[in-house]
Amino acid sequence: MYKHFLSVLSAVIISILPATAQGTFQRPKLVVGVVIDQMRWDYLYRYQNRFEEDGFKRLMREGFNCENTMLNYIPAVTAIGHTSLYTGSVPAIHGIAGNDFHINGKQTYCTDDANVSTVGSTSDAGKMSPRNLQTTTIGDELHLATNYQSKVISISLKDRAAILPGGHTADGAYWFDAETGNFITSTYYRNELPEWLDKFNDKQLAKQYLSKDWNTLYPIESYKKSCVDNNDYETPFPNTAAPTMPVATSKIMETEGYGLIRNTPYGNTITIDLALAAIDGEHLGNRGETDMLAISLSSTDYIGHQFGTYAIETEDTYLRLDRDIARLLTTLDEKIGKGEYLLFLTADHAAAHNFKFLKDKNIPAGGWDIEKTKESLNNNLKSTFKTDKNLVSGLLNYQIFLDNEKIDSLGIDKGDVISSAINYIKRGEGVYCAVEQENAGTATIPSPIKDRIINGYYPGRSGEIQIIMSPGWYGLESEETGGTDHGVWHPYDTHVPLIFFGSGIKPGHTFAPVDFTDIAATICALLRIQMPDGCIGKPIADLTDK
Repeated sequence: MYKHFLSVLSAVIISILPATAQGTFQRPKLVVGVVIDQMRWDYLYRYQNRFEEDGFKRLMREGFNCENTMLNYIPAVTAIGHTSLYTGSVPAIHGIAGNDFHINGKQTYCTDDANVSTVGSTSDAGKMSPRNLQTTTIGDELHLATNYQSKVISISLKDRAAILPGGHTADGAYWFDAETGNFITSTYYRNELPEWLDKFNDKQLAKQYLSKDWNTLYPIESYKKSCVDNNDYETPFPNTAAPTMPVATSKIMETEGYGLIRNTPYGNTITIDLALAAIDGEHLGNRGETDMLAISLSSTDYIGHQFGTYAIETEDTYLRLDRDIARLLTTLDEKIGKGEYLLFLTADHAAAHNFKFLKDKNIPAGGWDIEKTKESLNNNLKSTFKTDKNLVSGLLNYQIFLDNEKIDSLGIDKGDVISSAINYIKRGEGVYCAVEQENAGTATIPSPIKDRIINGYYPGRSGEIQIIMSPGWYGLESEETGGTDHGVWHPYDTHVPLIFFGSGIKPGHTFAPVDFTDIAATICALLRIQMPDGCIGKPIADLTDK
């Protein structure tokens, strides 16, 4: 009788234990990563009252919101952001040191690969691959965990934002070709487009969307979170008199081509269209194994660069994006099932306010002319070292790249050149400090900045000197001063949204500090798979310790 009682009691206890305690953990059917390029964390709240119920508000209401998520490296740019997100690592380890960086002394685009060809177009836009990436991604580890039974698909308007999240083993990475208005890939992945993508491209959606023109979603006088429409802080479209709404995209398309869609909210819409087509075409989440879909929405970045953070165009873009997010969530509910998919939403970096806007509000700020600075630095070094040769080969990612071959040939001590360059640069207006990368650990600057410099330095790919701008200052790549930029350590560059939603996620939020590299570690913990092999992040305890 006593033995029978113990047997029954044991059975009851086992039946009420969590599934994970019994060793029967069930992964979600689909993992969806959503990156909103250049989205500032505060946009969630600036536009909150204008969002509808089923998009951002639903994510914030039903998901877990990590309110204090910061990039823990510099530079804060697209290629590094997407790579660090999906590797849980930093440039010092994963090797993607910028959108462009140096390899063997030559400037190289992060995903360029002359050994592959374009698939889906006759242009060169598909000569891309992830070969410069030095670590695995979440998708790579998911493949390894499931013996390659999972599918990993990655899409974006930008090539780098499609290629780098997918990792080395993606089943497909697709990006936009401005020449044709189609989505393409490279022979790194496959030799022909899948049938579902051919059918998608046949719709010529880019042309259809641009033919609609771009007007505000709501009456323009309701856009109270933005500056007046015609102002000095924005950049107009080509062949237009002023940066104002509405935008005759149908007319501008005649001279600018299909690439114009990137600078309109329709770029986000067509990307979500593609994501939904991929879910159907690849049967994602309905194959008996966990799949992954990485979506990067790039138009927010193009629009931010052109119009800045206080533009009606930017506000309208996020109100329209809210509807696209709602459409994505509704479709996932219908095709995968509520609670059957795990979604996370974040940004690859944020953005500064336009420096002229800040100055007009009596806030210290400024624009730093990159080319003029490079020229004046070279002239100073020529005078110092009695040579007619340029000793600086590049000023990129707020880093100074020395021409080491030339310095060696002239018999000049490299350390002297570095010291001289630092002393000159740090005297410039808008420069907080300049640091020799190899010795950043000994620099007398606050540790949060120092740590980010160390995390961002990959020898041979990064410059010898890292420049840190004063708050409110950013680099100008042309004489155009409208719009905005990003790139260094300041909160306006590095504070990004982060929301987890769906399978296994309980509603809530935290203001506890979260490093950007913690995201990959958290997703892998939630999936019960190994972290990427260069991951330095830690699982977010509020999500995993339960």
